[in-house]
Amino acid sequence: MNDSKENNSKRKNKILSPKMDIVFQVLFGEVGSEEITKSFLETVLGRKIKKVDLSRNPILRRINTNDKMGILDVIVQVDDDEICNIEMQVAKRDDIIQRILYYWARTYVRNIHKNEEYKTLNKTIGIIITDFKINELKSLGYFTKWKIIETNERKVILTDYFELDIIEIPKIYDNITNKSDKLLDWICFLDNPTSGKVEDIMESNEGIRKAKEKLEELSDDEIMQRLAEWKEAAEHDEASARGTAMREGIAKEKKEIASKMLEKGIKIELIKEITGLTDKELTELINK
Repeated sequence: MNDSKENNSKRKNKILSPKMDIVFQVLFGEVGSEEITKSFLETVLGRKIKKVDLSRNPILRRINTNDKMGILDVIVQVDDDEICNIEMQVAKRDDIIQRILYYWARTYVRNIHKNEEYKTLNKTIGIIITDFKINELKSLGYFTKWKIIETNERKVILTDYFELDIIEIPKIYDNITNKSDKLLDWICFLDNPTSGKVEDIMESNEGIRKAKEKLEELSDDEIMQRLAEWKEAAEHDEASARGTAMREGIAKEKKEIASKMLEKGIKIELIKEITGLTDKELTELINK
């Protein structure tokens, strides 16, 4: 009984990581988080926002093991005529640029309904935060903003309707000296909300103070704790499945190579040395 109470106490005191997608989605996408999200977006976009609407996001703070969580991005309607899609991506992906473009395009086309004119489409901003460095952007800073421009002559922006903002968390530690960078404050909070630096930031940044308070509330919420545990377990299972599939693929490839070598009459010892297959595996191939 005492062990159970101690475990519950430890779990309650554990601050959930805001980089975990389900925590990020509730922290910034749940109705009631408007002030937090507004403060964050004003910092990213570099301008004042009158209001934000979070009603397009699903209610995630519930327990239903049959639900498929899918991609946990945050959809924000800004000042009635703009849509922001915010996504936290922790797992490194080689196709991250294509993914960013796909989710921007998906969000953009959702603004128009059947039989509506194209002019009803809204400006759409994709904001992607990665917990890894993106290979294609290795020479650039931690925060980059992308538009469609003409490249031959005047570098004119084609339209204001397209914007991608990319934030790479690991780069905040690469020789950044601008202490007045408010976006840097937010990224420090996302990366390590319990750090002394974040405690100092909270004194002058009301948005981050409210975000930290909500994060602590989420961390004490039993449903959120269980959802976070399920999400973490699912990610481990997925990684294990990928690892198993990769090992099986490598083993299959080795056997295919060994079969071709056997057909060419190459000596068994050399095949073993090159492929790493065991005597038993080679015997099974020979007897097929």
